[in-house]
Amino acid sequence: MNGKRPFEERVFARFDALDSAMRNTDSRLQKLEIRAYDTKPIWEQALKEIVETRRELSKRLDRIERIAHETRADLRDAEDRLDKIETKPGQ
Repeated sequence: MNGKRPFEERVFARFDALDSAMRNTDSRLQKLEIRAYDTKPIWEQALKEIVETRRELSKRLDRIERIAHETRADLRDAEDRLDKIETKPGQ
C-alpha cells in the first residue's frame, strides 16, 4: 500500500475528484451555451440588416447605372446635333 489509505479508497477518491471536475466542466459549458443562445438573435438581426443593405445598395447602383446610360444617350444626341449644326452648308 502506498500511503495510509487503502488502494480502493484512493481509487474511489480519484473517481470522486474526476466526477467533480466533469460536473464543473459541464456547468461551465452550459453557461457558455446559454450565452451563445443570448447572442444568436443579435447575429440574426445583423445578418438580416446586411442582406437588406446589400439589396438597397444594389437598387441604388442600378439607378446610378440607368442615369449614366441616359446621360450618355443625351450626350450622343447633343453631339449629333452639334455635328449637324457645324456641317450645315452655307454657314
